[in-house]
Amino acid sequence: MTKKEVFKRQKEIKIRLTDEEHQALLDRCTTASLASWMRETCLSEKRTKQSKVIEVDPKLLRQLSGIGNNLNQIARLVNQQSKTSSAIDRIAIITALSGIERELQRLHNDHKNT
Repeated sequence: MTKKEVFKRQKEIKIRLTDEEHQALLDRCTTASLASWMRETCLSEKRTKQSKVIEVDPKLLRQLSGIGNNLNQIARLVNQQSKTSSAIDRIAIITALSGIERELQRLHNDHKNT
């Protein structure tokens, strides 16, 4: 816009802010004028990046919750028997962990393609 094309802004917008909200705007302001910054921010074509909301299958969440519970039970058992565990106990723990690993892999494969 050239100097000859300068126009006067005639519309006014008023908003009410708390002291904290006003200070937050001043802190975010990247120009000398809050009004200029607000016009630039609100009217720019750039859109703020919004994170995607990923929908998760409730069945998957229940299965993962069950696996988490199994892991907690194993951790509790290991902590309780760490000094007195026998080879049989260690084998049982490894077997349980292997089962959980297989189940996680199955869930991963099932939901990778959906």
